[in-house]
Amino acid sequence: MKKDIIKLAIADDETLFRQGITFILDKESNIEINIQAENGNDLIKQLELTRDLPEIILMDLKMPDLNGVETTKIVKKKYPEIKIIALTSYYSKPFITNMMQQGAVAYLAKNATPTEVISTINHVAIKGFYYDDNVMSILEEASLKINKPSRDDEYLTKREREVLKLICEQKTTTEIAEQLFISPRTVEGHRNNLLVKTGSKNIAGLVIHAIENQIFVRNQHI
Repeated sequence: MKKDIIKLAIADDETLFRQGITFILDKESNIEINIQAENGNDLIKQLELTRDLPEIILMDLKMPDLNGVETTKIVKKKYPEIKIIALTSYYSKPFITNMMQQGAVAYLAKNATPTEVISTINHVAIKGFYYDDNVMSILEEASLKINKPSRDDEYLTKREREVLKLICEQKTTTEIAEQLFISPRTVEGHRNNLLVKTGSKNIAGLVIHAIENQIFVRNQHI
């Protein structure tokens, strides 16, 4: 599953890691790295100067001067269309939930395999987000602590709930359309309605909303 030419930026203060991941990704025919930044301030400056914005940023969380969390806030405000994949040495629950709330659409540990990194980038480019089982479990655990009652019957139609649950299962627009016997354009219409009704800024926000409000529970059939 690949998308034609994904423009990518990497922000990481560890030169060896940054160059190593660049070396690996440069071998992928559909990935083009157009920005390498050593910290958040460097990334913001390069984004402001380029006419060719990246589609995705691999964002290290712990950087000097301006860390990944603060940088993500700035990037999402200035360039909301750019997707952020959070990078960290620690698979920390607080970091994950905080980054997702700030708008990160995927999360990668720095000890991930090259295959996992490439797969995550491609998933994000095609679906808009990618949460693996560990991240989904952490989000579900956090939602139980919030203990929100489900309110989906109040403001979502039956079809919107069906589409939302399939989005949470990380189905593509085409896959959702085929499963529900509707057109891709209709799926996109439902998705746009869901964004408006839930106040979510992106697909990742929809997933978090669905989990927090117990609209989506893994291993539960539509």
